[in-house]
Amino acid sequence: MAQFFQIHPDNPQPRLIRRTVDILLDGGVIVYPTDSSYALGCQIGGKDAMERIRRIRHLDDKHNFTLVCRDLSEITTYARIDNQAFRLLKSLTPGPYTFIFQGTKQVPRRLMHPRRKTIGIRVPDHEISRALLAELDQPILSTTMQLPGDELSLTDPYEMRELLDRQVDLVIDGGFCGLEPTTVVDMTQEPPAVLRVGKGDAALFAA
Repeated sequence: MAQFFQIHPDNPQPRLIRRTVDILLDGGVIVYPTDSSYALGCQIGGKDAMERIRRIRHLDDKHNFTLVCRDLSEITTYARIDNQAFRLLKSLTPGPYTFIFQGTKQVPRRLMHPRRKTIGIRVPDHEISRALLAELDQPILSTTMQLPGDELSLTDPYEMRELLDRQVDLVIDGGFCGLEPTTVVDMTQEPPAVLRVGKGDAALFAA
């Protein structure tokens, strides 16, 4: 049975943040709020947890998982970023964007696109996410909290707990955080290509 934490969206309770991180470090799968929508997440090294997320979302091995990072310096550990891309990310993060980059050797191969060796990277602008990432001191492997066949993300934590009670270890109720996914931008192309229009302003990447 999934645990259920009510965490304040503006002033997250440190005790609950620590307990959430303990669940992640113990190989758990969590549902947590971001600045665009709720997300499924696990520890970056949690192979079994990642497979659980794949089963929940019905994802194949070509799905680009996202590493949700604390800041730009953490991003550069996991993604190959040149100076121009760094300046762009500096102007748009934190925010509701996911950027696709070539992964570095710090990214486990199973997390990357099998052919392109790419990984999604983002820095959310949400206090609960920030607190979790600061306490965890590593990225959270994540994907949008969207069930197979649904067009939109789930938004009600109570509904998520009911639907996923035996599939995840924790559902965080952080209030309503939106239902739009991030805007996804492929930074391996020149110019960068918008792969999905979401909450972030895609017009910034118009040719």
